[in-house]
Amino acid sequence: MKYLILIHSNPQSLAVWETMSDAQRMEFGRGHMSLTDTLADSGELIVSEGLADPALAKHVSVREGRTITSDGPFAEVKEHLAGFYLVDCESMERAVELAATVPDALTGSVEVRPVLDMSTLDL
Repeated sequence: MKYLILIHSNPQSLAVWETMSDAQRMEFGRGHMSLTDTLADSGELIVSEGLADPALAKHVSVREGRTITSDGPFAEVKEHLAGFYLVDCESMERAVELAATVPDALTGSVEVRPVLDMSTLDL
């Protein structure tokens, strides 16, 4: 089954990041690279990516057949998606076990969400 491990950034996690030394930040990044390698070696990794600053984002909607875009997140947004791991493993318990090894889980939390299996739907 596929699970998405979502890494969120928020004021608390950014405050922790600001207190880290350059060496600690490098170790944090190495932790992500190591986890990616471990998941790839186990065959459980589908894809893993970090995301750019939300200020670079575009919000897209379609109204009356017209595409409308606006820049970045709205000012009231306190939390944003910073990255993710898409894994394929045998159970939610295993996905939680993997999520516990994400470096961000040491200073905040990460979210594990099952991916819907659309192949089982009778459309």
